Amino acid sequence: MNQAISTAVRVGILGAANIARAFISGVKPSSRVVVSAVASRTADKAERFARETGIARFHSSYEALLADPAIDAVYIPLPNSMHAEWSIRACEAGKHVLCEKPLCATAAEARAMFEAARRNGVHLVEGYPYRAQPQTRKLLEIIESGAIGRLQLIQASFGFTLATGPNIRTDPDLAGGALMDAGAYPVSLARMVAKERPSRVHAVAHWAGGVDHALAATIEFESGLLAQISCSFSTSVHRQALIAGTGGVIQTPFLNHPPLDRPAELLVKRGVAANLDFEKIPSVPMNGFLAEAESFAALVQGASKQWEGPSPEESLDIAATLEAILQSARTSHGLRPGFNGVEATPFM
Repeated sequence: MNQAISTAVRVGILGAANIARAFISGVKPSSRVVVSAVASRTADKAERFARETGIARFHSSYEALLADPAIDAVYIPLPNSMHAEWSIRACEAGKHVLCEKPLCATAAEARAMFEAARRNGVHLVEGYPYRAQPQTRKLLEIIESGAIGRLQLIQASFGFTLATGPNIRTDPDLAGGALMDAGAYPVSLARMVAKERPSRVHAVAHWAGGVDHALAATIEFESGLLAQISCSFSTSVHRQALIAGTGGVIQTPFLNHPPLDRPAELLVKRGVAANLDFEKIPSVPMNGFLAEAESFAALVQGASKQWEGPSPEESLDIAATLEAILQSARTSHGLRPGFNGVEATPFM
């Protein structure tokens, strides 16, 4: 057996969703990660998915995959409402967990998930492929260097047109909605850039079928930084963020998977004058699933500083913020996110 493959982290996938196909395709070139098995609710579906994606083994239940001693870690691309249950069950089976965003539906679920990981001595992380992109590392380097001064405002948006017909993204029983599907990205970006937990949120939304189809929110931080995020199921595809400081501005598409045929670019303006040009800062584009999975493998193998995604503290804050934003949008009240087991509370 090839030595690189023999020491690779062996990943099992819970579910046969389309995103799982994209994940498998993305990580296939890796020498640090190998997708060894897939599980579905039926043997026929699991076998067909494994055959179509070139996976060596399949299981006819999630439980069977979690009991497989040849699996080191699991990737969870299940509907949002199932993330908490199956992440906890994976942790209890001694498996490391890479869970698709959003980590879960509530802050209470997030706390239970990380407690399960701690109790069982495994790693649990929330997947945002853009976080593992070289472009994101460059973005953080520029901010941390002080090149754009003290941060004042973040604006981040992600939207697209959702196809008509049944879709788990619009099922309230599966924790669907524009915020949980698309809005989690700009919320996570704001938390990453701010490097502090939000203190207050206020949101408005358009609702249909029990879920938000478009939402805009303002997020306030104790430092005085403000973030404005928006998401939609009914716009032309767009994904863009602007980060403004006292001494400059950065624009980024913060893509999961930048086009591989050209450099990924940040636009940076250094200075406060209106007539200054934006500088193009290139970075090498990567498949986001590949970059994220190899970062996850490094974490599992003991190199914790190589994990590029959210820390547990960040993911806990993201979960609480998403929950507070939805509550605010439903009630038309501003809310303080509920951290450390405290419920979100209205503010005047």
